[in-house]
Amino acid sequence: MIDWPNVTASSQQELGLKPEELQKSKCVLGFIPVIYYSILLCVGVPVNILTAVALSRLASRTKKALYYYLLAVTASDILSQLFIIFVGFLLETAVFHRDVPILLLHSVSAAEFAANHASIWSTVPLTVDRYVALCHPLLHRQISYPARARKIIGVVLGLSLVSGVPFFWWSDMWRNSNPPTALDTVLIWTHVTIIYFLPCSIFLLLNSLIIHKLRVRQRQQPCQEEGGSKIASPRLLGKTTAMLLAITSVFSVLWAPRTVVVIYHLYVSSVHRDWRVHLAYDLSNMLAMLNTAVNFFLYCFVSKPFRGAVRDVLLLRGGPLYPRRALPHPLAPTNASISSLYSGNNKRSQRDFTPLSPHRARKPS
Repeated sequence: MIDWPNVTASSQQELGLKPEELQKSKCVLGFIPVIYYSILLCVGVPVNILTAVALSRLASRTKKALYYYLLAVTASDILSQLFIIFVGFLLETAVFHRDVPILLLHSVSAAEFAANHASIWSTVPLTVDRYVALCHPLLHRQISYPARARKIIGVVLGLSLVSGVPFFWWSDMWRNSNPPTALDTVLIWTHVTIIYFLPCSIFLLLNSLIIHKLRVRQRQQPCQEEGGSKIASPRLLGKTTAMLLAITSVFSVLWAPRTVVVIYHLYVSSVHRDWRVHLAYDLSNMLAMLNTAVNFFLYCFVSKPFRGAVRDVLLLRGGPLYPRRALPHPLAPTNASISSLYSGNNKRSQRDFTPLSPHRARKPS
């Protein structure tokens, strides 16, 4: 299946062949991508639906903005799996071999990019929320609540939908035998900036600040305990930070190869003419799409409340969010952690949902 003359088209150009007469680079992997994407779709969609149901329960019970951000990431991953994997890779490429109306092909392309941008940029508000929670806890109590989180998510999804419109004119890298045009250059650089360079820069900056703040807090913890003041447990904060770092790091690693291959295709060698670039592009797409199905396992590994919610969903029961145990009332506010995965409800949630004590419930005589 490997056609060595496709490594370069110089010899064929010397023979005076037209670009459309040049032999296309063949897919070295054969049916492996079809099998891979089918397995990824069969596993990823049910897992993400389970994640969405579990996060919905946690969001409704705790009224935490964090769970709404995680729910937005999960919903965007489901859209990416449906539009990119199912429609783009399986239906168009494997079933119809892209033999579909050109208008439909470009419309699906715009929808794929919109879902892709939504999946990636839904993680940015999550990172900002964790940064504010750890570095500015007082401000976080004032600005982080479900209504605002839903508005931010709506803005992100709306901008993602609009950002997918220019990619209606995205050229098919597998089939386009012509050199990249000026429009291709603009679209490719816009694409890699939106899906990789810009979000990764935000992740790197905020995660660095979070790690620095967490280390400072861990060093100050013994002194504060001796002085009688109590703050959130460094172990719990560390686990929450570890989950955030895992989500952003996995994304950065899995999407890096595709970013490199797209730029290489633009300036060095075309996917259409070089079987090695074609192979690299196939593998990099497979790695990038893996990112849509791994967050469930990260949540299960780190978050005990999430594991409990998943267990309740699988067992078809609506069990309590946390184990029922007696907690002295005066200690509850001071021991509350700013980590939303492990803390109790904030003061607003306690005020709305905590029943009145017997003394407060007693009518005045």
